[in-house]
Amino acid sequence: MAHIVVLGAGLGGTIMAFELREKLSADHRISVVSNGDKFHFVPSNPWVGVGWRDKRSVEADLSDILPRRDIALHPEGAKRLHPADRRVDLNGGGSVNYDYLVIATGPELAFDEIEGFGPAAHTHSICHVDDAMGTKAAVDALIAKPGPAIIGAVQGASCFGPAYEFAFILDKALRDARMRDRVPMTFVTSEPYIGHLGLDGVGDTKGLLESALREHHIKWICNAKVDRFEANRVEVSELADDGSLKKSHDLPQSFAMMLPAFRGVAAVAGIEGLTNPRGFILVDKHQRSPAFSEIFAVGVCIAIPPTGATPVPVGVPKTGFMIESMVTAVAHNIDRLLRGQAPEAQATWNAVCLADFGDSGIAFVAQPQIPPRNVNWSSSGKWVHAAKHRV
Repeated sequence: MAHIVVLGAGLGGTIMAFELREKLSADHRISVVSNGDKFHFVPSNPWVGVGWRDKRSVEADLSDILPRRDIALHPEGAKRLHPADRRVDLNGGGSVNYDYLVIATGPELAFDEIEGFGPAAHTHSICHVDDAMGTKAAVDALIAKPGPAIIGAVQGASCFGPAYEFAFILDKALRDARMRDRVPMTFVTSEPYIGHLGLDGVGDTKGLLESALREHHIKWICNAKVDRFEANRVEVSELADDGSLKKSHDLPQSFAMMLPAFRGVAAVAGIEGLTNPRGFILVDKHQRSPAFSEIFAVGVCIAIPPTGATPVPVGVPKTGFMIESMVTAVAHNIDRLLRGQAPEAQATWNAVCLADFGDSGIAFVAQPQIPPRNVNWSSSGKWVHAAKHRV
């Protein structure tokens, strides 16, 4: 009998535990280590940020769901991983030993890398549902007292879709409140061009997103390096293609929501052979650690090199479809190892995304996610909004 531990209970970790339970025989133990006993569906946070969803509608109680599937839950969270001992120390004391470990922690949000950044300072966030609830309160305050809004993603960010979504969703919420004409909006992004998305574009995302921004009267700044946030302003350096300073911007703000760069969580950061310098998990084509053969990783926590050099650092997103593919591959490979066979499954790193813009949206398919691709398609229309709200 083997004990498989899943570290993390977000989108990747939760479905990882489910697939393992379905794939493996009942005599194998499965445990999940999570910060808390609630699952939150992060892709819905842009809606939470304007009040179109509430917290209860995007969360589920893991303490009820997991035991009913014979999966143990440790909601204390992980303090530190010890790969040599095959042990995870838990916050508050205690530990969990494992035969196989799947790291699915998601990222740590690097707000501290820019002065004045984050919900504890001068900006708002939709990365966690609690922060999205705070953003909703700030949107209400913006409607009550209109002023300039800054939306986007800072240097090193790898998740751009939700930034575009929130910009257009906020635009729709302001139009519904008859206040859009009193809130000038600027989209500030580290991408080298609008619609890059960390993927060097997909289909005509550049043209589609530029057109949508113009149609909604949202200005933009690309190749943007944010220098600091203050209570009523944002300092931005716009870089030229050669990395030199093109223009400095001093942007007034009454409301700012920008996505941060990510890094690996403290429980795994700095473990030699396991992570890169940023704390992301190194994996081979089977989602397996090259240094620790009993460790696998899925989701946002894994290391993927950028698609190419850019004037401002831009990361590669790990989309939901891609994460599901990683999960299926890992479940298959652990099952093979338990049967004395070598791993063989490889994830199909494809991107299939619906981006909701409040009353329209953009869909794209990238197969594979990193170019060159076999499928490179994008489209827009009200059907995207309708489709995503049915998911």
